Amino acid sequence: MDYAIELQNVCKNYDNFKLDHVTMNVPKGSVVGFVGENGAGKTTTIKAILNLITVDSGKIQVFGQDHVEQEQAIKEQIGVVFDESCFHEQLTAPEIGKVMSKIYKEWQPREFDEFLRRFQLPAQKKIKEYSRGMKMKLSIAVAMSHKAKLLILDEATSGLDPIVRDEILELFLDFIQDEEHTILVSSHIISDLEKIADYIIFIHGGKILFQKNKDELLYEYGIIRCSEEQFRKLDPKLCISYRKNQFGYEVLTGKRKEIGKIYRDLVIDQADIENIILFYVKGVRL
Repeated sequence: MDYAIELQNVCKNYDNFKLDHVTMNVPKGSVVGFVGENGAGKTTTIKAILNLITVDSGKIQVFGQDHVEQEQAIKEQIGVVFDESCFHEQLTAPEIGKVMSKIYKEWQPREFDEFLRRFQLPAQKKIKEYSRGMKMKLSIAVAMSHKAKLLILDEATSGLDPIVRDEILELFLDFIQDEEHTILVSSHIISDLEKIADYIIFIHGGKILFQKNKDELLYEYGIIRCSEEQFRKLDPKLCISYRKNQFGYEVLTGKRKEIGKIYRDLVIDQADIENIILFYVKGVRL
């Protein structure tokens, strides 16, 4: 399998946080959802990929090239959207387009103008007058107007209403139809990722807990709802974590079909991505 992004044992230490031997791969031609609670390490990982921070150890490659040695060539092929606008507040959208044309060799002014019309971004208003949602749409327009092969999106749909979010997701799906195109997207809006992601990478406390095909994840994981007596009989090797409530136990398993064959009297519901994350973060590990 070809990878657009490869991280091997990447470490970065801060006073109160560290990326702990992060190893993850983003397959070329796919949409990869990058999930985890606030402070888990998503943005730090993305900044490391973009060489915005210097890692302490480990290896990062983008398009098979070292992310530091080939930084300029790599960034020509990447479109990036952070959760906050990075444009000068006194500029207008057309002025930003002119600035970008001096930065990117493959800048596409007609495509950019079409995005401005499509997103209904006023040409005469300064960026400081834009709403948060308008700033996000402008960032997306810039990211997609220079023939990027890779989009890296950090909460790119944050602040957008459901109708506009759906439009943006359709845009991303159109982008990925070219098998040379790839998207890495972090988001707290899990329903967005369930719509478009091919793979899910889950980071918690600076460590990657899993990287899985989304469909396999939804097919294999389940939540067992059982009494204390039934809970005591469960094979811990088939379970990940549990939560106790007034009605009994809820148990996360990554072996839903196997559990169903062994314990036929159990109620096992399919787990969505949000529940899987909650059980990893708040459940008691087995």
